[in-house]
Amino acid sequence: MVKRLYPVLACGGILLAVVTVVAAQVGGSASLDPVSMTISQYAARDGSGVIEMAMAVLGLASLALLAGMRASGAPVDGWPARLIGLWSVSLIGAAAVPSGTAWQGELHGVLSAAAFVSVPAAAIQLVGRLAQDERWKVVARPLEWLALASGLGLAVITYVALPGHGVMIGLVERLLLTAEVAVLGVLAVRLAQLAWGPWVRERVGRRAGFLVHR
Repeated sequence: MVKRLYPVLACGGILLAVVTVVAAQVGGSASLDPVSMTISQYAARDGSGVIEMAMAVLGLASLALLAGMRASGAPVDGWPARLIGLWSVSLIGAAAVPSGTAWQGELHGVLSAAAFVSVPAAAIQLVGRLAQDERWKVVARPLEWLALASGLGLAVITYVALPGHGVMIGLVERLLLTAEVAVLGVLAVRLAQLAWGPWVRERVGRRAGFLVHR
């Protein structure tokens, strides 16, 4: 039962975090510009704490995903597990650390950078492993494309943040985050299929057999 709980927590947490962040920005003040402001800047100016809560939920959901993949025997041990763990801890830390003072802003920036780098690196590590696993190879190709997209996004945001002088950094960061959350979403959905698929098929089969023999 515990193994089936992990994908529920992972999928539910990821979905809740995404909906919360989107809703907070769609319904946010007109003075806040998501195109030019990073998510951290937006959250600091918004002041409601909703985005920080969503980031913490996403971090916890990612930990549930990692625990579920390990419990199911997925080939995630080693660097992929460390990198997903780094993403999770960095998100939770960034959500907990306000960006008010100078040192807090620097720490928040380091945690955010660690989170953004870790998912593309983990995805690249996982593609080859999942392609060789019969249960997981169905997601290897989508994961490969998402790893490419997130890696490209990471390169673009690095350029925008340095020689690009932050032009449209908010838009680039959100596109990068979308690709990275999609990586986690693909893994979480597959984990749910593996954990709940046999149970659902068994119940459906029993129900069908019962109806046939009535």
